[in-house]
Parts: sequence; C-alpha cells; structure tokens
Amino acid sequence: MSQANTDLPRIDAPSRRLLVMEARALFEAADFVLRGPKTRKLPRGDGHPVMIVPGFGTNDRVTAPLRAALEKLGYAAHGWDCGTNLGMRTKLKNALALRLEQLHERYETPVSLIGWSLGGVFVREMARHQSALVRRVITLGSPFNGNPDANNMVTLFKIANRGKPVKTDVEGFLKRKKPPPVPCTAIYTRTDGIVAWPCSLEEKTPFTENVEVHGSHLGMVFNREVLRVIAERLALPPGT
Repeated sequence: MSQANTDLPRIDAPSRRLLVMEARALFEAADFVLRGPKTRKLPRGDGHPVMIVPGFGTNDRVTAPLRAALEKLGYAAHGWDCGTNLGMRTKLKNALALRLEQLHERYETPVSLIGWSLGGVFVREMARHQSALVRRVITLGSPFNGNPDANNMVTLFKIANRGKPVKTDVEGFLKRKKPPPVPCTAIYTRTDGIVAWPCSLEEKTPFTENVEVHGSHLGMVFNREVLRVIAERLALPPGT
C-alpha cells in the first residue's frame, strides 16, 4: 500500500521476535484450561447475554474456555455459531445480524459483544449498525485503528483466499476507525506478535477506554488478566 496516497500513519508490523514469541500462547492456553480461570475474586454477573466472536482462523471451540468462565461468573455466554472465521462475507454479515437479534429477543435485554482479533472488528460493526441491541463492546487485540497493513496476517489472508492478492480497503478502514455508539473497551498487549498494538487502541471519547495487559495475541482468550478486565466491565451498569 502506498503511504503517500492515504492519511494513514506509518506503523510497522510486529517484529519477527514478537511473532516467534506467539508460541507462548500454547502454554497460556494449557495453564488456563488445566489450572482453571480462577474466577473466585471476580465480580459476579447479572445474567445478561454475552456473545464472543473468534479471531481469524479460529472458531467457537477455541473460545469455549472463556465462555465457560463467563458462565461460571453468571452470564449467558454464547459463541458466534458461524464456524471458522475466514473473513467477512455478505452471508456472514447477515448471519451475525440475525444471531444478535435472536439473542436480544431470547433474553429481552441488550447483548454484550466480545471480539478477539478480527472478531473485534466484526463486533464493532455489529454495534455500529444495531446499537439498540448492544450493551457494550470489548475487543481483544483487534486491528481497527492506525494502519490496516501493520500486522502479520497478510499471509494467512492469502491462504484463506486461495492465494489471491489481498487488497486493502483504505476507505472502509477509515470509516471503521470511529467507535460505535456504545461503551467500548479495547484490551491490548504491547508484546502482540500479530497486530501492532497501536492499531488496537480506541480513539479517546467519553465512552471508550484502552486497557493494557501482559501476554500474547494468540493467548488473549486464555489470559487471566483479560478475563479480569472483561468481568469488571461486564459487571458495570448499562451505558457506563
């Protein structure tokens, strides 16, 4: 992408060292699953529905431990029920809109949305277009700000799209930078080896915040710091 033709800042993708360090996610996941999420000191939930959208190349099986922890805290936690995340398609966009409507109708209350990596980009757009159905948005290392090329995902996108060149939609990216009209918490780590961490930060508004944790990008759904932040935000009254 030519920087000269856009208003995007110059941000480099995470270094090779940080990318290699993503291997620690295996140990983070094993520790989270085997030793448990440790929810005893976390605030209890009010039973409202929460939907978790997985990151690129993953599915509901990967987010199952996090959903189990939220269920233990007292929330009605759900997956996205759309298989493996291989990027946005028109059919998927419609399915997500319907999924959100169904959860809202079932529980008769707004739904909190949690999106990991690319899933966070999706939930922000869901909240933008269906804000009346959404209580709050929490993103985990999601690439919605800064520069859309400042990540190490290009190769995976090419594989998912059968080797076709991946064209950066700069205009669409710039539109998505603005936060949706609901409370938004962006969780990020400076040692993210997949997405350059400045690209995971929300712009400052009265309804946005950025919270730093320690750990890897691939291990964010198995991170106890992340779980603590999620639990504290989900326990807040609507609109705060």
